[in-house]
Amino acid sequence: MPRFTTSDGLSLHYTDEGDGLPLLCLAGLTRDGRDFEFVAPHLEGVRLIRLDYRGRGQSDWGEPTTYQIPVEGRDAIELLDYLGLEKAAVLGTSRGGLIAMVLAATAKDRLLGVALNDIGPEIAPQGLEVIKDYLGRPPVLKTHAEMAEARARVLIAFQNVPPDRWLREAQILFNETENGLELTYDPRLRDAVLEGGAQPMPDLWPLFDAMSGLPLACIRGANSDLLSPETFAEMKRRRPDMIAVDVPDRGHIPFLDEPQSLNALWRWLDMLR
Repeated sequence: MPRFTTSDGLSLHYTDEGDGLPLLCLAGLTRDGRDFEFVAPHLEGVRLIRLDYRGRGQSDWGEPTTYQIPVEGRDAIELLDYLGLEKAAVLGTSRGGLIAMVLAATAKDRLLGVALNDIGPEIAPQGLEVIKDYLGRPPVLKTHAEMAEARARVLIAFQNVPPDRWLREAQILFNETENGLELTYDPRLRDAVLEGGAQPMPDLWPLFDAMSGLPLACIRGANSDLLSPETFAEMKRRRPDMIAVDVPDRGHIPFLDEPQSLNALWRWLDMLR
């Protein structure tokens, strides 16, 4: 099981598969490298590197105070150092996209390009409240099958999703035990996020602008409650060269194997080669 040790002593899990252009995949807030399971088979000619953040997936748990985007960005750079990679492209889903923007501002020389999955420099308040509501709380449902059925019923922003996809999502997001479903991340992540949310939201547009000159793509769920149409429009205005697509029948976040998502990613990767 591939692992590396961070500068503050945590052992983090990652996967490193394929040959070609190095593509570092950074997952959503509570997710891990399996976040990219659905898109991985469609990305040919890349070296697909997927990181489990500290406190998530198969990585060590740390102090909740370190569950911060700058620290997770440092972990990503340390993984590149460990692998001997001077540069990599970054595909960032939600939290991972925010990390990518921070890296553009602090370690731009390590980036080949950035693709954002349903995230921008402004986060819609209603979507943030949804995240705060479930974050760190163990589910009351007992099985993956029950969770899959519940997600299909409740996530009305998503349409035309086959039942087996919801089941696999449930298997990725929760561990099934004899006592019911368990979180696949440190529940103290909630404390870190709520503490951060108690501070005024910083202006993230300078981080977006820091990606100037880097090949950029953004994939948005057409029904997203986190990346608003207004923010998406401003992103396109500031970066008219950005590959930008709305994925129909998807909320936060697209699975990335939708035809629109794949077309955007393929075009973006072609720019990097």
